[in-house]
Amino acid sequence: MLAAHGLTKSYGRLRALDALSVTLNRGQAVALIGPNGAGKTTFSKCVLGLVRPESGQLTLDGASLLGDPGLRRRIGYMPQIGRFPAHLRVGQLFELMREIRRGSHNRTDEDLIHAFQINRIAHQAAGTLSGGTRQKVSACLAFLFDPEVLVLDEPTAGLDPVSVEALKEKVRAVRARGKLILLTSHILSDLDEIATDVLYLLDGRMQFYRPIAELKSATGETRLGAVIAQIMRSADPRSARPEETAQ
Repeated sequence: MLAAHGLTKSYGRLRALDALSVTLNRGQAVALIGPNGAGKTTFSKCVLGLVRPESGQLTLDGASLLGDPGLRRRIGYMPQIGRFPAHLRVGQLFELMREIRRGSHNRTDEDLIHAFQINRIAHQAAGTLSGGTRQKVSACLAFLFDPEVLVLDEPTAGLDPVSVEALKEKVRAVRARGKLILLTSHILSDLDEIATDVLYLLDGRMQFYRPIAELKSATGETRLGAVIAQIMRSADPRSARPEETAQ
């Protein structure tokens, strides 16, 4: 269980997180949604230890992520853009990561390494990889050490259709095993197929946090994009259609 309580972070006058409190549970794939500047990236970075909040608590199974950096070994991360040492070959990159984690984890998950046929590019220098291939490597590294929590930032961006389906199937499989997945993506149709819940942020605050099935039932919509649009139109009169405001 990942829990935030009163999480607050500012950048100058900008309040990126405003006393955010939320609990995310194992077996969920939570789509983190909101407009630019809503706090999605800041929240993810707090979970990853890349940003330290000014106040509030952030815990994993009751233990403070802010006080014990070692807990982040239980979190896997796929960035939107993977950056690797350009001179390292892909095979060397995986060897390096395994060496760094040697003795701290017994089980590895190589399903995506096989699905993406990473062995075929093991000899290539990381600096020569295309954007899509770099995404595949990032995905493999995120899942490699069988983490309990996964933070996936725009995971399908740049991937070919076959690889997208392989990644979606992997997300569904690990969620079924009781993992927690936190997803961000501008491609709502992709989230629709793999996410179980929506956490919508606006101005650093939680607007709603509900199961997707429940939201679809409440709105009568079948697509996640249409669900979000309807909810936000209802919440903000300024977003009403011109003919509605003219009446």
